[in-house]
Amino acid sequence: MYKKELNLIKTKINHPYVYFFMEPNVVIVFKIENKNYLTVSDLSEKGEWKTFEINRGDDFDSFNHEEHKPRVGKGYFITQDDMNIMVEEINKHIQKCPQTLFPGEKHWSNTVSAVHIVSPEFAAGPLRVGLERPKIVIGFPDFLSIGPLRNLDEKIGQKLRNEWLHENINFEQDDYVYLNKFTNTLREIDDISDHVPIYIWCGNNADEQTGLRFILYLLRDKKNDIFIINSTKFYQRYITSKVEEQYVFSTGQIEAKNLKLIFEKSIEGKPLSDRDRKQFNKEWETLSQSKEVLRLWINDEIKGVPEHHFDTLILETIEKLHQEQGNKEFLLTARVIGEILKQMNEVIGDFFLEYRIRHLIYSGVLELKGIPKSMRHYRIRMR
Repeated sequence: MYKKELNLIKTKINHPYVYFFMEPNVVIVFKIENKNYLTVSDLSEKGEWKTFEINRGDDFDSFNHEEHKPRVGKGYFITQDDMNIMVEEINKHIQKCPQTLFPGEKHWSNTVSAVHIVSPEFAAGPLRVGLERPKIVIGFPDFLSIGPLRNLDEKIGQKLRNEWLHENINFEQDDYVYLNKFTNTLREIDDISDHVPIYIWCGNNADEQTGLRFILYLLRDKKNDIFIINSTKFYQRYITSKVEEQYVFSTGQIEAKNLKLIFEKSIEGKPLSDRDRKQFNKEWETLSQSKEVLRLWINDEIKGVPEHHFDTLILETIEKLHQEQGNKEFLLTARVIGEILKQMNEVIGDFFLEYRIRHLIYSGVLELKGIPKSMRHYRIRMR
């Protein structure tokens, strides 16, 4: 297969197709088939593509793929950077022209009774299952208890955060997928119609409480009624009296049927006042100026702590496991992290703990066996 790296991209729209012209003579055509925003992985796995070649002298502005035959048996190498540019162009067009792309269809936010937003993304699944239709659930694809927050509502801040995550955290996903998902979620929030009530779910932990303040900041110019549902507080009030006592500290720990009950019990609450919304926005602005990359929920407040905060717990856990062994055999990193999480009443993702374990390896405190491409691929022990 002939491969050619493509760098210079020009774009035009021929509904529902998007054309990408690559120097010197390649036109790649992508068909938009629905209103869902895409990621780089969607383009490579699900997209309908056709490739054409035009004469150097042909005018790309007048090109129509229906008047040409696509190339068969000849492929082109497209860089991740180029794929990301193409994804952004496609998503911009989906957001800008939904009625043109799909005439006669109502925008999703005009066909639902409520929009529910939760951070992080994995907590959205139980909400989608538990809540009655019609509704939309938006899961924010991030863990905001870790990493920089400065200018996060702008491209420059998202780029800086993405760089920190890429350099430190093993998310085990393709380049740009995190950034695509993040940007797409901002688009979904921006798409919400003014008449739809918005419910923001959060638990008593730094991750969801930081997400709450960021989401409210993104919604600062919208006139919608906004309700906060503290899932962990209502769980203690309505659920633990009915089942065996169980303490939860995140929305993602709660079963779908219990989330439904929590919503039914809390739906009569009042929307946030303008005063409360302004206060949350001020709190976000303060958070976004902080330099810490690790945040905890302490005494009902988000507190920044040094990133080495859990290093002592990591080392104590490894020592404990060595004692149980009777020697200092190498321990699977995933097992060590699992033991640490059992001891914590805070939502700190295993990815951050794995990052700190690698730091302890590079600092000479721990020994390594294997390749640290994920917590399942290497073992550690005290040096």
